[in-house]
Amino acid sequence: MGGRGASSGMSKQGKKYGTEYETLHIDGNIKFVRYKGGNAKTPMETMTKGRIYGTISETGALKSLTFYDSSNKRNKQIDLEGRVHLVNGIRTLPHTHKGYNHDELGTTGLSKKDIRIVVKAVNSWYNRGKK
Repeated sequence: MGGRGASSGMSKQGKKYGTEYETLHIDGNIKFVRYKGGNAKTPMETMTKGRIYGTISETGALKSLTFYDSSNKRNKQIDLEGRVHLVNGIRTLPHTHKGYNHDELGTTGLSKKDIRIVVKAVNSWYNRGKK
């Protein structure tokens, strides 16, 4: 993954595939990555079918989980940290953004399936060094 997940081998900024993020931990189909360029950015695309990326902040916190469609383009992001959003008039965090760019298809609360995935990811990230 690199160049914001570009699958061409090179990003628009000229960064070679695989150089923009560093992998910190892998658990099944969840890959925990940190953006090398400063503030945590989530990958826009992936080259691995069924991959879920957990984006780790500079402080080591699990910031978000991103999901991809059948074309390997981002279609959903669950924000676990950051700015609170209004969902049906209620300030909500965590929340889900739907769409490729971020929120073009709306913001919702977490579904039961989302909650199960979040619990699995949070447990995996925070217990990664324990045996």
